[in-house]
Amino acid sequence: MKNIFILLGMILSIAVFATSCGDSKKLKSTETKKENETIMDNKNVKEVYFAGGCFWGTEHFFQQIRGVVGTEVGYANGNKKNPTYEEVISHTTGFAETVKVKYDPEQVDLALLIDLYFKTIDPTSLNKQGNDRGDQYRTGIYSTDKETEAIVKQEVAKLAKNYSKPILVETIPLKNFYSAEDYHQDYLDKNPGGYCHIEPGLFEMAKNANPPKKVTKYQKQDKNVLKQKLTSEQYKVTQENATEMPFKNEYWDETREGIYVDITTGEPLFISTDKFESGCGWPSFSKPISQKLIDEKVDNTVGMTRTEVRSKTGDAHLGHVFDDGPKDKGGLRYCINSASLKFIPKAEMKDKGYGDYISLLDKK
Repeated sequence: MKNIFILLGMILSIAVFATSCGDSKKLKSTETKKENETIMDNKNVKEVYFAGGCFWGTEHFFQQIRGVVGTEVGYANGNKKNPTYEEVISHTTGFAETVKVKYDPEQVDLALLIDLYFKTIDPTSLNKQGNDRGDQYRTGIYSTDKETEAIVKQEVAKLAKNYSKPILVETIPLKNFYSAEDYHQDYLDKNPGGYCHIEPGLFEMAKNANPPKKVTKYQKQDKNVLKQKLTSEQYKVTQENATEMPFKNEYWDETREGIYVDITTGEPLFISTDKFESGCGWPSFSKPISQKLIDEKVDNTVGMTRTEVRSKTGDAHLGHVFDDGPKDKGGLRYCINSASLKFIPKAEMKDKGYGDYISLLDKK
């Protein structure tokens, strides 16, 4: 079946090339891809070879996975040099249609690539995948180093436990690999309606199989780090629940527009539009930017019951909250130590990464 698509695809490609500049754009795209591969070669890029039936679909599948930085279709582990497609399908050269996959191990794990690959094949089928038949469609994972080979064998052995029939996926070293003809490269990109033995929904699955790891912008700091970073008073207040002197702290009478962030993490906590003069001698706020940013705990120290306020991410002691605040602002007073905060004036907020919060200053 695939041979029919190859013939039709070649005829269509010639016609389109003769009448439009569309293919030139695709060529530029391919050139850019090759340039990117060259760049990635300078990093810790590894390679592994997957034979999974028709290489058109297998290549397109791996191209969807985040962390795969280059692919190339070709013929692997045969018995002659530089075979043509016609020689491969003659069943006399022993080659398997194979995809060379270059990946960044810092972005995607080889074990995940193998697991995803198994979802595109019947690993118990001999020389047959989808509608294609022949030894060139056998399944295999070929490696070029001992470390990769060991991982491949280990992961395939694990996956084999999910099947009642023997697994027929070859897990052997790469003997040789020859690039396939140009019209085979990125075939499904150039021919979206082309033949493919892989169920279309699996391509979408591959796109979402390795999402980027969420990077936490604000992180709790080690106490040893904080001892070096903070002043003595800031450390005692945030880490040992001390209280600074009223009227003798940095922000009790600060009236400029801006944002107040956790001194230990930099995470935004309070905005100046919620600050008010309470007469207590410490910065007072009617509310935090979000309740999700703080923790409130019962505090039975100093012979009274109070509600302690701590930053959720940094777990830093901030102060206490009382119910004697302005009624028109909700009735609460978050009495916060200046030593727990860092004030960022409105004029500096954007440059220091707090630009998204400037709009809060306009909501008076």
